[in-house]
Amino acid sequence: MDHRVSRLLKRPRRAAAALGAAVLLAATGTWTATASDTPRPHRADQVLTMADGTRVDTSYFTSGGDGRRPAVLLAHGFGGSKQDLRAQAEDLAGHGYAVLTWSARGFGHSTGKIGLNDPAHEVTDVSRLIDWLAKRPEVRLDKPGDPRVGMAGGSYGGAISLLAAGHDPRVDAIAPAVTYWDLADALFPNGVFKKLWTGVFFNSGGGCGRFEPALCQMYQRVAQSGIPDADARALLEQRSPSAVADRIKVPTLLFQGQTDSLFTLAQSDAAERAIRANGAPVKVDWIAGGHDGGDLEPGRVQGRMRDWFDHYLKGVSVGTGPAFRITRTGGVDSTDGSTRSRGATASAYPGLRGDPRTMPLTGPEQRIANPAGASPPAVSALPGLGGGGLAQLSALGTGVSLDFPGQYAKFDARPQRTALRVTGTPTARVHVRSTSDDAVLFAKLYDVGPSGGQVLPGQLVTPLRITGTKSGKDVTVTLPPVDHEVQQGHRLRLVLASTDLGYASPNAPATYTVSLKGPLSVPTAPAVTTAATPLPAWVWWLPLAGAAAALALLLTTRRRTSAPAPDPELAEVPLVITDLSKRYARSSDRYAVRDLSFRVEKGQVLGLLGPNGAGKTTTLRMLMGLIRPDGGEIRVFGHAIRPGAPVLSRVGAFVEGAGFLPHLTGRENLELYWRATGRPPEDAHLDEALEIAGLGDALTRAVRTYSQGMRQRLAIAQAMLGLPDLLILDEPTNGLDPPQIREMREVMIRYAAAGRTVIVSSHLLAEVEQSCTHLVVMDRGRLVQAGAVREIVGSGDTLLVGTGTPVAEPVVEKVAALPGVASAVRAEDGLLIRLEPGNTAGELVVDLVRLEVPVLSVGPHRRLEDAFLTLIGGSA
Repeated sequence: MDHRVSRLLKRPRRAAAALGAAVLLAATGTWTATASDTPRPHRADQVLTMADGTRVDTSYFTSGGDGRRPAVLLAHGFGGSKQDLRAQAEDLAGHGYAVLTWSARGFGHSTGKIGLNDPAHEVTDVSRLIDWLAKRPEVRLDKPGDPRVGMAGGSYGGAISLLAAGHDPRVDAIAPAVTYWDLADALFPNGVFKKLWTGVFFNSGGGCGRFEPALCQMYQRVAQSGIPDADARALLEQRSPSAVADRIKVPTLLFQGQTDSLFTLAQSDAAERAIRANGAPVKVDWIAGGHDGGDLEPGRVQGRMRDWFDHYLKGVSVGTGPAFRITRTGGVDSTDGSTRSRGATASAYPGLRGDPRTMPLTGPEQRIANPAGASPPAVSALPGLGGGGLAQLSALGTGVSLDFPGQYAKFDARPQRTALRVTGTPTARVHVRSTSDDAVLFAKLYDVGPSGGQVLPGQLVTPLRITGTKSGKDVTVTLPPVDHEVQQGHRLRLVLASTDLGYASPNAPATYTVSLKGPLSVPTAPAVTTAATPLPAWVWWLPLAGAAAALALLLTTRRRTSAPAPDPELAEVPLVITDLSKRYARSSDRYAVRDLSFRVEKGQVLGLLGPNGAGKTTTLRMLMGLIRPDGGEIRVFGHAIRPGAPVLSRVGAFVEGAGFLPHLTGRENLELYWRATGRPPEDAHLDEALEIAGLGDALTRAVRTYSQGMRQRLAIAQAMLGLPDLLILDEPTNGLDPPQIREMREVMIRYAAAGRTVIVSSHLLAEVEQSCTHLVVMDRGRLVQAGAVREIVGSGDTLLVGTGTPVAEPVVEKVAALPGVASAVRAEDGLLIRLEPGNTAGELVVDLVRLEVPVLSVGPHRRLEDAFLTLIGGSA
């Protein structure tokens, strides 16, 4: 299995590098620096020799300016190197920090063996790096030999931040992300060997021989037996922050991922309780993504981490955010394609058992089998596919969770009369009896819809090794911590399975008998409240397009004409276009737009597509009141659009680029624009718009000194002033590089998720497919098709399975012979597999994994490009 997992690692590791830092599996990382046209900070590379002769490769970043400044140590993720941290280091250096990055032992160009953050080696290396910082003339000192220093890192780098804070009192503040508190608990939860993730550790590290001999021997011993022994636990516990729990007394900002079967939310919960008990300030932030993929929120995470260091290292009076924050996202709704994502906060960390609600479970005593060799195994998560396959499977409206008949027991709660938000760790009490001395079970809590379809929140499962079960034993089942809304009419289902693909189960056959001993207890955390509609401040650095179209409207000298009365039935509908037409000239029979009709609802990100000359820009200009239609009607929130219509104050737009006064600064241009609108200054939300622009010190410079990219970001802020309910973007990605385009995608989705609406015209079909929920396709001025992206693209019955290497013909024949597969052929990117009716992508992935097909991604064969070219008949 390990060599297959190694191949599966390749694509997620490349994805993580693009985000700024590789971490364990590299499915998540540290943060990408703000795009900037200002000069990069100075970087000095140096190899430092440790006391035992190990050579550690470092990079030191500083920006101009006099005086001493605090320092920040940035640690990379497992399998990465200092190179992954360059963007983040440059960003922090540009904001007044001296930043030191390094490649840990065994990674990058550093020598030595991997010790999994061994206090005798990796942690001691950090202390030597702090010694080096104390000698730098740029670094602020608290006393001789003691620099003012913070630490941050993701996963492996997050753990070394915690460990260093416990071992070296000179560390002043830390911000670890998606990391572990107790590595033994993470890899050997409840005495069960997490074999796939542990294999990821040792394969992504370069193989067992790259590790310290004691670690290599431990892994080989446990991998062979399938049972973690006491010595193995002790070895990992020594390398865990929990070993120095009573000595971590510095301000700590903990980020943890919700989609993370490696380091669950329970790891940050244990860290929070321990550090708070020491009297140190500690705050917790649950991000949407994790090691299994999902939204990593790099911009928001970076912004909050920087505020944390500004407050505790610089002493700046800046808010550090709530004691607890969680990103709540519903993903893409399978019915309408809408995306929901926003933050929820509480003034105190609620823990994992807050305000429990009990609900009865029903189900008889059930007998389940642990098959010989623990095969076939049930499937919860697939480590290594988080960044590719799982994400695409979710887009298909399915998952990979699979339980085999006869190998699981299930117990159901009643359907919910009202929606229920589960936040924390549910528990249940069961009785287990086994024909063997020990039983290994895998507990999961499904959300079951009225039609019987079930979803496993976070793809998470809790393994349990229960000893002394021959005579029967009562057991408290602690389920994985999640934040999940159970909708009205849905029910919760407790499942106890005998196998799981990610874990080692007993090879000997056994029969388990499971019965209920009490109700299900579900934590609700009512003090955690979801924010209303304001745009989250963490999107300060993400590029959004914006412009001065509203200013042009207000300053126009065109004569206003009487408008039709508002339609009260459309008061909550952002946009309705009915039979819209515009000729090139009054007497011309040629139309730029003809008989166009479509409707846009709240919360949608609508892509306006069409070849050159399709009429897209003309439609947007009529929508903004810049030109008059020759026929038809446009209504925004029920009001008919005319030049200067008051309802246009609810619209922000970027339709051809903004005009700025070149002798004024960026800030002065925005303030002047808002004063010209005549609206109260407090309605501008100027600070939020400036954060979105991410121009930093450039805001104080004259606009004539700006590059094109900087002007575009200033236009971004201008379009966002007032946080308009309808945002119009015409080719907003022109002049942006791929990372900026990716971040713009995230902002558009979140902007709409807050209840607002975004309309974007773009020629980048791949980007539209990822960012938009709905489409309007135009050609030669007419509507070709409108609807949800999923409907227009169409999933079909053919899947493209991406593979890392060509698939041998005998394997292709085995795939074609699988039940439920109509045909399988090799393609340039992998395999084209056509499914028979009733078969699912989830079942297919399980079969492919068993055949050791190196799966990197699974998705519908038809892309938006295919659909678009089909709709317009190749006229593009």
